[in-house]
Amino acid sequence: MKTTKYGVMLLASVMAFGALTMNPVAAETTPAVKVANDVKQAKVITIKGSDAMQFDLKEIKVKAGQKVKLTLTHSGKLAKTAMGHNWVLLKPGVDIAAFGSKAAAARETEYIPKSEEANIIAHTKLVGGGESDTVEFTAPAKGTYTFICSFPGHYALMKGSFIVE
Repeated sequence: MKTTKYGVMLLASVMAFGALTMNPVAAETTPAVKVANDVKQAKVITIKGSDAMQFDLKEIKVKAGQKVKLTLTHSGKLAKTAMGHNWVLLKPGVDIAAFGSKAAAARETEYIPKSEEANIIAHTKLVGGGESDTVEFTAPAKGTYTFICSFPGHYALMKGSFIVE
């Protein structure tokens, strides 16, 4: 019997399909196992903030319960005293304008107001041109969250959606 490369591929495909259809338990658990493995794998994210007061990402997607390792890089040249950036993930329902107002007055804590710590899921340090900082955290429950830069006035332009699936 002569077997071609295509014959072997066809045979392997038929055997794999047969194994899945003949074993309903394997077919049912495969997606759940994939989701569990996705959650175990840390999601590595790099986001940049520029001297033009812009994040390069407006949307970030992760899985609920997934480990997240987010690095904020300031791609500009200005010092953090003039054009500092941070990345702040807020809990649902936080009034962003009120948070931003309190943050503007929190210079001594790098614009992270002590009175608002309960409304923050995670945040980076304040960075200037050429600097970066990394924060690691576990993604919260499914939903859409807002992330901002809390440097005075930046939240109006530097914000985005953190989507947890």
